[in-house]
Amino acid sequence: MSLKERLHEDSITHLKAGNEMEKTTLRNIISTIGTREKSGKNPTELTDQDVENLLRKEVANREETAALAAKDGRTDLAERELAEAAFISTYLPKMLDEAEAQGIVDRIMEELAADHELSMKDMGNAMKLVGAQIAGRFDGKAVSQMVRAKLG
Repeated sequence: MSLKERLHEDSITHLKAGNEMEKTTLRNIISTIGTREKSGKNPTELTDQDVENLLRKEVANREETAALAAKDGRTDLAERELAEAAFISTYLPKMLDEAEAQGIVDRIMEELAADHELSMKDMGNAMKLVGAQIAGRFDGKAVSQMVRAKLG
């Protein structure tokens, strides 16, 4: 089941259960997905990775809104936005900690080193392989630094 299908099914479940915040949040996200798919000259189907990226942006937007609301003394709005952000986060893959990310980098670099002596010329290929494994679950800049440290 794709992430988009899961979101749709969960929205129906929350509708039947009477969970207003979850239902509304999922409907807004599904609407945003539909808008993205239909916009532009060539309508396109969003992949799970595209939907994950959209969900990350939605979480960031809600956290930013919560920070602004808290600054303005609107604690009710801030709490609601943070609750929505936490709910949306449940649909995202678990973020990696530094040790897990380093383990992935080490394993891939060892595989690459089995073929030939590594140099900075291998940076692009290494980042492509590491990026496929980590896929938004750890800071890209930090991953780049880990790979660069292994190369030289």
